Amino acid sequence: MKKHSLQLTCFLSMLSIARVVPAQDSVRQEPIKVFELGEVQITGRRLKDSTGVLSWKKIQEHNRLDLSNALNLLPGVSLGNIGPRNESVVFIRGFDLKQVPVFIDGVPVYVPYDGYVDFGRFLVSDLSQIRVDKGLSSVLLGPNTMGGAINLVTRKPQEAFEYEGAAGWMSGEGYRAHLNLGSRVGKFFTQGGIGYLDRKTYPLAQSFEAVASEDGGNRENAYRQDLKLNLKVGFSPNGKDEYALGYLRQDGEKGNPPYTGADPSIRVRYWQWPYWDKESWYFLSNTSIGAGKQIKVRLFYDAFQNALYSYDDATYTKQTKAYAFQSFYSDYSFGGNSEFGAAFGKHDVKVAAYFKHDTHRENNLGEPRRTMADNTLSLAAEDLFSLGERWLLAPGLSFNRRVSLQADHFIPSESRIDEFPSNDNNAFNLQSALYFKPSSQNQFRASIALKTRFATLKDRYSYRLGQGIPNPDLKSESAIHYELAYTGKAAQQKLTIQLNAFYSQLIDAIQQVDQVQGNLFQLQNTGKARFAGLEASLEYRLSNQWQLGANYAYIDQKNQDRPEIRFLNVPRHKIMASGLVQIARFASLLGKAEYNSERFSTSYGTHAEAFTVVSLTSRWVITPALGLQLGANNLLDANYALVEGFPEEGRTFFVTLTFQKP
Repeated sequence: MKKHSLQLTCFLSMLSIARVVPAQDSVRQEPIKVFELGEVQITGRRLKDSTGVLSWKKIQEHNRLDLSNALNLLPGVSLGNIGPRNESVVFIRGFDLKQVPVFIDGVPVYVPYDGYVDFGRFLVSDLSQIRVDKGLSSVLLGPNTMGGAINLVTRKPQEAFEYEGAAGWMSGEGYRAHLNLGSRVGKFFTQGGIGYLDRKTYPLAQSFEAVASEDGGNRENAYRQDLKLNLKVGFSPNGKDEYALGYLRQDGEKGNPPYTGADPSIRVRYWQWPYWDKESWYFLSNTSIGAGKQIKVRLFYDAFQNALYSYDDATYTKQTKAYAFQSFYSDYSFGGNSEFGAAFGKHDVKVAAYFKHDTHRENNLGEPRRTMADNTLSLAAEDLFSLGERWLLAPGLSFNRRVSLQADHFIPSESRIDEFPSNDNNAFNLQSALYFKPSSQNQFRASIALKTRFATLKDRYSYRLGQGIPNPDLKSESAIHYELAYTGKAAQQKLTIQLNAFYSQLIDAIQQVDQVQGNLFQLQNTGKARFAGLEASLEYRLSNQWQLGANYAYIDQKNQDRPEIRFLNVPRHKIMASGLVQIARFASLLGKAEYNSERFSTSYGTHAEAFTVVSLTSRWVITPALGLQLGANNLLDANYALVEGFPEEGRTFFVTLTFQKP
């Protein structure tokens, strides 16, 4: 893909931002400032909620380049790979990305057609933090947050001139670079970021045994190239009001490594994605309209285009067989929400109205274009009710409606387009959380939440490239979440503890049912299911030289009505441990180990084996503005897979040069 002109334009745009004022006009306050206008959370800053928050510092320390690998650092988050599509995803307490949508600064950016986002395409170098709400999440975010929400919060500059960046190499002929520039002058601020990752392949473990579709060594058809641009301009006329206009562009392309497993019902695919491009514009505002009252507005337009080419064989040159094709998507969404907040007495009330329009357009080469479209609306209210100095009650409710506008149905045998029947759907969400803070270092939470998700366009209408059966009559699914949580400190504040116990009852769960007709599958409302589990996270700072961390997650998933149908891609046990040692004033060493138990890859029982991976990273401070990272991932060269038949990387190495304004 020819992106050189776009890269040059991006760098020139950010350099023009950097020349606004000389650097001596202000003093740097903190390394990375969170863009507060992009945050959406129930308790705001009044309490520390026991959700997952990843800072840019931690992401950088662990050398995580894309969103999925960054999120894998958190307990209750399972890294996944939709192998047949080479899509990197995560599961939050067993819920997939259709049930846990992703937002950037509170603006939805998931793909309209299927609700998914390939997290491997999302570089994270321009973020200040990632916030994961599990189960309980603000109803103000809108519909479809049945399993929670993921919000990517960008940066906000504090000085007249700021910069931070990195450039590096990795195994597999891989190169990465990013640069972030920011400026704040009086009431105005600008922020720009660009990230780039280019990798030809990745090495497999030496113990991998060659098969017909993969001879070992470097993984076949495993290339990737990603470019991400983020620009934002803002205006803060006073200490209460703020207005910002943001632009996000992502250009990507990737190969699809072929299947190497032993399941006879899975066909080896020879796929490539020549482009996977996303572009978003959004406007955010917060306006004070009196004592304790404010109005927040979010408006957005999001466009997504991609192409998928299926070839005859591993030469990736011919398209003559029946399974060869060229498929094209062209999607867009627009909408927004308006939120009114008022604080009075012991209450902090917020009400919001939300609207989102989704249009999906697709066609194969030589076929007419089909269009599918939905409108989604939501009305929501949330309250923070103070019950005293130590107690806080946070109830919330919302009404959501999905309106089916169009659903074209192509009939190849007749070369004509028909239309699926309309299938509007309503859903209610209701939740409440009780917070107790006995001291400044300890907090408890008990919560219950009824959350829902509408079936996506793809859920209802897709033939899944001839492997599935549409189901236009799919109803929304719902889950009732029960949770007890504790966050606190001990051992003279050197030990940070987070404990969570949760139980989720799923009703009318939408699940893939394999072999409905021959080898064809269908998504169905399979009835009742339950997810239950525990999470524990410990961080212990022994001294300025030694830090230890560990987290554990247990997730048990069961289809109560049809127990023979397995839930996919989530290990029952996941353990992650790390140790950081400052070996000198200018050098540190970080060791990490991760264990995952086995997981199912198909609903009829095919599974990926348990695995353990170990990694090591060293950091060197050359000057206050310049640093170096050296490391090895999968140090023991384990041969493992997240989904059966799609092996992950063997032992790899990386070198990264980092720089920032001192």
